[in-house]
Amino acid sequence: MTRPCDTADFDLFVIGGGVNGCGIARDAAGRGISVGLAEMGDLGAATSSASTKLFHGGLRYLEYLEFRLVRESLVEREILLRAMPHISWPMRFVLPYSPNMRFEGGTPVSRMIALLMPWMKGRRPAWLIRAGLFLYDHLGGRKILPGTRSVDLRTDPAGASLKSDFRKGYEYSDCWIEDSRLVVLNARDAARRGATIMPRTRVINARRQDDGWLITLSDSSGEWQVHARMLVNAGGPWAGSIIKGVVGSNAADRVRLVRGSHIVTRKLFDHDKSYFLQGTDGRIIFAIPYEGQFTLIGTTDKDHTDAATPPVCTDEEADYLLDFASQYFAAPLTRDDIVWRYSGVRPLYDDGASSATAATRDYVLKLDDAGGAPLLNIFGGKITTYRKLAEAALAKVAPLLGNSHGTWTADAPLPGGDFAPHQVQTQIDRLRQSYAFLDQDWATRLIRAYGTEAFDMLADATSVDALGKAFGHTVTATELDWAITREWVMSGEDFLWRRTRLGLVMSEAEAEAIDLYIREGAGKAVNASRA
Repeated sequence: MTRPCDTADFDLFVIGGGVNGCGIARDAAGRGISVGLAEMGDLGAATSSASTKLFHGGLRYLEYLEFRLVRESLVEREILLRAMPHISWPMRFVLPYSPNMRFEGGTPVSRMIALLMPWMKGRRPAWLIRAGLFLYDHLGGRKILPGTRSVDLRTDPAGASLKSDFRKGYEYSDCWIEDSRLVVLNARDAARRGATIMPRTRVINARRQDDGWLITLSDSSGEWQVHARMLVNAGGPWAGSIIKGVVGSNAADRVRLVRGSHIVTRKLFDHDKSYFLQGTDGRIIFAIPYEGQFTLIGTTDKDHTDAATPPVCTDEEADYLLDFASQYFAAPLTRDDIVWRYSGVRPLYDDGASSATAATRDYVLKLDDAGGAPLLNIFGGKITTYRKLAEAALAKVAPLLGNSHGTWTADAPLPGGDFAPHQVQTQIDRLRQSYAFLDQDWATRLIRAYGTEAFDMLADATSVDALGKAFGHTVTATELDWAITREWVMSGEDFLWRRTRLGLVMSEAEAEAIDLYIREGAGKAVNASRA
């Protein structure tokens, strides 16, 4: 929707509109750096919308002794919660305990236990789990989230849906995050600070010149070129192909592609807590309340051979998740319980780990300035550390651009997030008081998606009719117009599966009507921007 004039100049050009690319663009724009960003598809259309949707420290990473990554992630949970309380919220996780739980083979902690306590035969003792949760509570300087407690699953509501042989458990805290909204809100904040955001724009090639990079771009209207002093490769799964094909570099660093698949099932339990489930194979999965009517279960870890091959949740992976969850829940799960499945590819740094699960989730930033104009390649990372990754990237970028502006994003809310985490219900009540035609569920959905910007969206409307055509499930023309003009929405898929998850409940006819309205409205907006 936003295309600069030919041969536009930028200080920094970012390839990739996932959470890392948009986070870097936002941080840089907020420091007064002129930024362009190109994403070949919709914002967050790949890995960043296919996560397990958690801001979490990574409890299992403690077994790999990745204390720096875990501590940074734990600190970030609360920083991010304060910055976006409309799209992130605290969540309690129940970890049922069984003596048969085992380590994943080959972790540093499993090798240590095998050496010191060979009679355990690979099992995770309860004391070790409690010690790990103690570290999890205290590594990150927790201030908002409650700590760990023991749970009697025979009497606690969280035990009602589990098999009766699970009698003991632990309950700890992490946070939910609406992952694809996180991406678009970072892009929106970058844009309002001066960045040029260009979804559906492919980078054909980038060539070093004496004074920077000459970058050739392509969209539906044709090709054009821009110039930038520095280039950031935040292409995620495509980072390797950008290095070799777009930039033409011989850098030796490699991306390891790991596919994570999830299934969404019917609602499996009637409370708002999630489950952290440990398997007899040493892996873990989550079972999480999802969109009010469903349960999200995931994830798998499988090597993925090629970024050009779209990831899908295979029947084998779906069956694995169903069987895994069925070891815990009293009612066995079958494929008939699945209402949706999805898969994403994690672009991890290839550290030579023996398995996909063991590969590091930490981020690695590689600066390539041997050939003149600087290039920063981004590898790995997890959604929880996207803001810290952006700060680390700017620590390398800013000096090369002569920018001395300090860090700023830790205290800056994303659009709509200018209220305290404990004030969500207050915002919902305010919205209903201002717009009496909203019911509780509708107001909650709007605040959870748009925060305080819901008031801007509804403006001076005094009735449902004032919001224009109704498309079902509280979606109106007013909301779709907002998504088209402010969130780069170009299709029904963009809105139903990334800006929201209403695709889970919309009928085929409703989805087609939304797609038609958006395509017509987006087409008019594009034509107006090019006039």
